[in-house]
Amino acid sequence: MRVDLRLKHDVEARKAAIELFERGHGHKSAAAALSIPRNTVAQWLYICRAFGSEVLLSMDGKQARYTYEQKVAAASAVVDGGMAKPDAMREFGVMSLAPLERWCRLYREGGAEAPRPKGRPKGSVSKPRAQARGRGRLPKKLRALVEGGRALTGAKAGAVSALRAEGHGLGHLLECAGLPRSSYYYALSYPGRPTRPGLREAVAEIFSRTANGCGHRQIVMCLRGELGAVIADKTVLKMMREMGIRCGIRRETDRHRYDSCKGVVGGTFENAVGRDFAADSPWRKMGTDVTEFKQPWGKAYFAPVYDFCSKEMVAWSTSASPNMAQQTALLDRLPAKMPEGQTDTPQRHGLAVPACGVDGGGSSGPAWCRACRGRATASATSRPSRSSGI
Repeated sequence: MRVDLRLKHDVEARKAAIELFERGHGHKSAAAALSIPRNTVAQWLYICRAFGSEVLLSMDGKQARYTYEQKVAAASAVVDGGMAKPDAMREFGVMSLAPLERWCRLYREGGAEAPRPKGRPKGSVSKPRAQARGRGRLPKKLRALVEGGRALTGAKAGAVSALRAEGHGLGHLLECAGLPRSSYYYALSYPGRPTRPGLREAVAEIFSRTANGCGHRQIVMCLRGELGAVIADKTVLKMMREMGIRCGIRRETDRHRYDSCKGVVGGTFENAVGRDFAADSPWRKMGTDVTEFKQPWGKAYFAPVYDFCSKEMVAWSTSASPNMAQQTALLDRLPAKMPEGQTDTPQRHGLAVPACGVDGGGSSGPAWCRACRGRATASATSRPSRSSGI
C-alpha cells in the first residue's frame, strides 16, 4: 500500500479529532486524548472552523503556494482590519495558520513590501550589464588584474596606491577593485617579503649554469654543499616560484607526473578470442587465471583452465607461489587432457586450434609467450586480455 510520508498523521487520526471537535472538545483536550502534539491539533481546529471537516480529511500533504497579492491582502485584513485569523484563512484560502502568522509578522515589521519574494521572478532572463562609462569604468591597471583571474591582494593594493597618488578617489578605486578597505591598509602595512633574500643571487647563479636550468633539488644540494646553507627543499621551490624561474627538463606538460608504464615490453600475442567467449564445441575457447587463497599456514594459488563450451575445468595447477613454474606445469598438463586427434590439428592463428584467454597480469608476459612457443603452440593476445592458442 502506498503511504504519503509527508503526512505525519493518517486520516483515522483526523477523523477522531473531528469527532472530538463536534462534541465540544478544545485542541488541548483533543490532543491529550489522541496523544498528538497540541500545535498540530490546533491547526486542525483552525482548518475545521475555516473550511470545514471535508477539507481537513482531504489534505494530502502537498505544500500550498500563495501569490504576493494574496499574502498582502490576508496580512492587511488581520493586522489593519482586525479580522480573526480563522476568518482570514477562510476568506483568502490559506490552508495553514503558520504562513498567515509569518505574513502578519512581516507586514508589521516592513509593511506591504516585506512579504514580497526575493530574487528575480520565475522565468525571467537576466539582462546583460551595460559597459561602465566615466566614473564607473574600471581603470586600466586594475582591469588587467581582475580579468586575469584570482588577482593577489598585494598586487591590487599596489595598483590602488599608485592610482590614488595620481588623484583618484580611494573609495571608488576600492569599489572597482573589489578590495575591502581593511585589506587594503593591511597589505600596505605588511607588504609581502621575499623568501630568503640573501640566497636569491646564489639560486639564480646555480639555475643559470645549464641551458634548461635545474630543479629545486639540485639547487638545494649546491646551496648546502657550496655555501653550507641550512634550507629546506620546499623553501627553494617557493623562492623559484617567487623569482619566476622553472626547470625546463622533463617538462612535457604543465603538470608532469611520473609514469612507470613502459608500454608493450617483450613478445605479445595477437587477438584470437576478441572478447567473444562463446564456443560451439569443446576445446576451442578456454580461459585461465590465478586465484589466491589465504590459509592459516600461508597462501595458496590455484590456476585452472576453464572450457567456455563444456563449462568444466580441463586442467589445473596449485602452488605456494604464483610464479612461472606454476604456469609451466599447467601447460604441461593440457596435452594429456586433450582428446585424441586434437593434438594433430594444424596449429594456426585464430580459432582453428584451441585458444586460451589469459588476463594481462604478470603470468602472461614474455615468459608465457616463450612457454607457448616452446611447446609449438600458436599464440594470440589483446589489450584487455591475452589469448594464446594451445
